[in-house]
Amino acid sequence: MQASPPAGTGVCFSAARRWRMAETVFWLAAAATFFGLPGYHLLLTEIAIIGLFALSLDLILGFAGIASLGHAAFFGLGAYVAGLLGKHGWGDPLLGLAAGAGSAALLGFLTSFLVLRGSDLTRLVVTLGVALLLGEAANQAAWLTGGADGLQGVEIAPLLGRFEFDLFGRTAYAYCLVVTFVLFMVARQIVNSPFGLSVRAVRDNALRARAIGVPVNSRLVAIYTVAAAYAGIAGALLAQTTQFVSLDVLALHRSADVLLAVVIGGVGYLYGGLIGAVFLKVLQDVFAGLTPQYWTFWIGLVLVVLVLVGRERAVAGARDVVRRVVGIRRRTS
Repeated sequence: MQASPPAGTGVCFSAARRWRMAETVFWLAAAATFFGLPGYHLLLTEIAIIGLFALSLDLILGFAGIASLGHAAFFGLGAYVAGLLGKHGWGDPLLGLAAGAGSAALLGFLTSFLVLRGSDLTRLVVTLGVALLLGEAANQAAWLTGGADGLQGVEIAPLLGRFEFDLFGRTAYAYCLVVTFVLFMVARQIVNSPFGLSVRAVRDNALRARAIGVPVNSRLVAIYTVAAAYAGIAGALLAQTTQFVSLDVLALHRSADVLLAVVIGGVGYLYGGLIGAVFLKVLQDVFAGLTPQYWTFWIGLVLVVLVLVGRERAVAGARDVVRRVVGIRRRTS
């Protein structure tokens, strides 16, 4: 028998869903980059896509406690499905998003029963195995995916029949930013709902959650399927904005990068994946410009320092530096 929610739970959910000033500032700043940073639309498009991808991973890692090293399987499947539709004359962007989401959700649902078995280590191996199998299948089916040469000839129709995807990424960035914002709002409602509360209860203690009537397996299957759909949409966005799909979308480093973004930004915090994506992509862009041959070394060094120091202490230190600089400027002005 499933337990009924205690009195006052609705008030707690309403408070959790309440829009905060910091959130407003965050999204206004994101919207302002469309007008204020016209020369960086291509980079910002990548950040929006990786941010959505990281959000999808955080839904299972941060809120359900499911560790994954193969989340790129859903990302890559969504990219290939959207790319194939574009190549064969079905290049409507919204249709590609729906197809990418549906195919990834189906794969997530089918593989979720494997992920439910075993411990965290078993889940890591299973998710990694699924991604490797899908990557090899894409490599062997060169007649369909293009194999190592990639899927070429992808043509995407104008968004809503009006907005062309240009080389400067203006339409692509606006498109990706709006999709990311809408899906973020949906995820926000999910995690702050009774369903989201039950998923977190399963993460904290599955035995206790089952004892109070929470259907543990069905909750994990549901959130895993939703997260897979989100990753599929992120992959579809990448295929549509670049009009090219390669085996790289299914590679291990794709799963590792998004896992780094979530860890850097904060696990179990919806904005963590978005913040981590910004941090990671900006670091890559800056270091690649300064030292093209050794940029991965500097990123690795920053990550090691961040882990040793701790994210909270690093943020507190950065705030202290900003306060000191502002204080010095005020005294000298």
